[in-house]
Amino acid sequence: MIEEFFDLKTEVLALDKQALELCKDQFAHVEEIRDYNQLKMLKAFTGCGVEARHFWGSSGYGVWDDSRNKLEEVFARCMGAEAALVRPQFMSGTHTLAVALFGLLRPGDTLLAATGRPYDTLEGVIGIGEAGKGCGTLREFGVLYDECPLKEDFTPDYEAIARQAKNATVVHIQRSRGYTQRNAFDLATIQKVAEIARKANPNAVIFVDNCYGEFTQKQEPLEVGADLIAGSFIKNPGGGITPTGGYIAGRADLVEKVSHRFTAPGIGAELGCTQDSLRDTFLGFYYAPGVVCEALKTAIYAQCLLELSGVKPVPRYTADHNDIVTCFDSGSAAALQGFCTGIQQGSPIDSIAAPEPADEPGYTDKVIMASGSFTEGSTIELSCDGPLREPYTCYLQGGVNFTAARAAVLCAVQNAFFA
Repeated sequence: MIEEFFDLKTEVLALDKQALELCKDQFAHVEEIRDYNQLKMLKAFTGCGVEARHFWGSSGYGVWDDSRNKLEEVFARCMGAEAALVRPQFMSGTHTLAVALFGLLRPGDTLLAATGRPYDTLEGVIGIGEAGKGCGTLREFGVLYDECPLKEDFTPDYEAIARQAKNATVVHIQRSRGYTQRNAFDLATIQKVAEIARKANPNAVIFVDNCYGEFTQKQEPLEVGADLIAGSFIKNPGGGITPTGGYIAGRADLVEKVSHRFTAPGIGAELGCTQDSLRDTFLGFYYAPGVVCEALKTAIYAQCLLELSGVKPVPRYTADHNDIVTCFDSGSAAALQGFCTGIQQGSPIDSIAAPEPADEPGYTDKVIMASGSFTEGSTIELSCDGPLREPYTCYLQGGVNFTAARAAVLCAVQNAFFA
């Protein structure tokens, strides 16, 4: 019935039919993960005794905010954490990661990036690129930085990790790919990195950037050796409903430590009003396993459709999916822009907008981005982007509703490769 609503070419509709048939087994697999995580989520809500009164927020200082505390209790239980800091004051994933790193590290400490160069915006936080010069980076505060580049096949260099972790205070693992063409790391890989680093240095804190990875598997990194994780609520755990915020979760002593950087030394997690944010955060988190499944189905379908169109996506549709992101080389600036335009045209908001390359805070190259989302910058809603540099790699993520996302992906493929 999709041809009743969208002007799609016959050859594109034929590929759509073929892709839907090929993806059936993978769809069933991610639906099984969804069901497991939804039951785990329900058990966290019932086990913690969430009541309707916990939707009432606080103002001012937010002292004795029982509802906020209940939200953090539910989040911690669901994610396998001892404690959690879940707050609307976190503005983005990068902000959340920065708070965690500044809370964990002191002058003279060493941050080890165990899975290669971190995502572009984190370079500015650390102070290893042009973006962060003179902005109060970790390096400016005397924190040392070390890095274990990935091997040519994009796997961790375990020998280097064993060697360099000996001097590390925090071992940073980035689960998702950033602007590199690799699959997200599975939990077995995260566990191996954690075990090797901990054997080399039992005092090192294993910190995982969990952005884009929540609820893609039946476990979370804290259950396979991580000490602390962090992420954004306008990605997976917000379920497309929570309008802002982020989380830091893990060992109670570490969450306490970073909470004093989140607010102020001596105050920690005791302050922070929630105003009217709690209902949306509870609701988005509750629905997140199902929404992540829709995003995974979108990714699987897009990967299959791209392969049928002669493009090689990462990962393949038959692979296990450890985040919600798909990337592929479009081959040209025109194809990248065409794909982004198709996604924009198939989005519920700002469908008439035309994506154009532009400078973005924290990035060294111009970036083109399509995102017709209800929440600005939400990447659990369907979006795609890419830096304007060869080989013009496009990064597609999200999709809160597979039926709608499928239409947008078809438009994008047609625009980019069947114009």
